Amino acid sequence: MAMKSAEMKHENPMVGGAAMYADKNIIENAVNSKDHTTLVAAVQAAGLVETLSGEGPFTVFAPTNAAFDALPAGTVESLLKPENKDALTKVLTCHVVAAKAMSGAIVKMIDDDGGAHDVPTVGGCVFTAKYAGDSVMLVDGKGRTANVTIADVKQSNGVIHVIDSVLLPE
Repeated sequence: MAMKSAEMKHENPMVGGAAMYADKNIIENAVNSKDHTTLVAAVQAAGLVETLSGEGPFTVFAPTNAAFDALPAGTVESLLKPENKDALTKVLTCHVVAAKAMSGAIVKMIDDDGGAHDVPTVGGCVFTAKYAGDSVMLVDGKGRTANVTIADVKQSNGVIHVIDSVLLPE
């Protein structure tokens, strides 16, 4: 019993000022992060709430509000328009992998592939995972790099890795 209580004391990192709970799903946790309000609004506008609340497993590379703010002026507002739902869905699903990939496994895949590992996403994008020191990063087809700023945020249906840039489809 002592081991079980010690395991329960291991907490996920705080994200956006909110505790993340490993027994809650990606959506249940994301809605509490003040750093992910744009992502949550986008997921709602794209109609992906039910999917990302599902069984999974999913790995979500979750851009922060600051990452969305760094896009060219008007980009987010344009993507959130109902007539651009398909483009928004494509951008969002390119941040989702249909597996639970913890950072240690990602680093091992990068090592096994000689320093770079292709990451196919649910949205049909293929990003390149690399790392430098303790920092894992993803590079999209346009050469944009997103750094993982908070790794291994466990969810009941997968894992979230917080990233500092929005990755874009080609």
